[in-house]
Amino acid sequence: MARTEMIPGHAGDLATASWEIDQPRYVAVLCHGYGEHIGRYEWVADQLNTHGASVYGVDHAGHGRSEGERVLITDFDLVVDDFHRLVRLATERNPGMPVVLIGHSMGGMIAARYSQLHADDLAAVVLSGPVLGSWAVLDDLLPLEEIPPTPIDPSALSRDPAVADAYTNDPLVWHGDFKRPTLEALQGCLDRIDAHGSVGDIPLLYLHGEDDEVVPMEPSRAGIETIRGPATEAKSYPGARHEIFNETNKDDVLDDVTTFIDRVLNVRAIN
Repeated sequence: MARTEMIPGHAGDLATASWEIDQPRYVAVLCHGYGEHIGRYEWVADQLNTHGASVYGVDHAGHGRSEGERVLITDFDLVVDDFHRLVRLATERNPGMPVVLIGHSMGGMIAARYSQLHADDLAAVVLSGPVLGSWAVLDDLLPLEEIPPTPIDPSALSRDPAVADAYTNDPLVWHGDFKRPTLEALQGCLDRIDAHGSVGDIPLLYLHGEDDEVVPMEPSRAGIETIRGPATEAKSYPGARHEIFNETNKDDVLDDVTTFIDRVLNVRAIN
């Protein structure tokens, strides 16, 4: 089980989770998606612990157990700043350890922006179904005078029905509507990512389910081309839906992640 504690954030205190092990080889920091919380990544953290990582995550402002109006974010660079506080906490507890950032969906967007602003803090980045490039949700909703109800279909998350059931019944998951300021901030972050361009030399692994209807792969992959660097890799999974870390092939996905991390760590050790 994760150890939980609060740290300051831009909209109030942030709830962090840490899954620490003795003598880790590296640190992994997890960046969750819209409307969810870091507690949904317990299995991922357990796999990374087994692989040799001490793992850290945080509920973004207005999400999970963190303070702030629910799912209200007015500037995602402030969320990047919040996440930087988590990374500092992790590195203070593990001085000199390489840090791997793993972000999913909206968290993939945050991770991409973090990589542009704080590349020197990171050994590698993994993006899972990231909101990048363009997102139909924004294109469809922002021109409207009023934001209509737009619930996420839980069955679009995974082919495993247990994932949909758990998501539906999770009291820490936001099941309400999008808020216009958050949509505007999402678009603003995508624009800043595109304007900044390449993440440079940092090793980056982009992963996506080919049947992802929540964040369709093609616009996201176009966004990856904008930020691509010489050490960027990509892989997609036929039949997989949005939450590839909760998919029926999740073991294969985590194997790909840990193989990538091993390769990065081995290169660092040689150099």
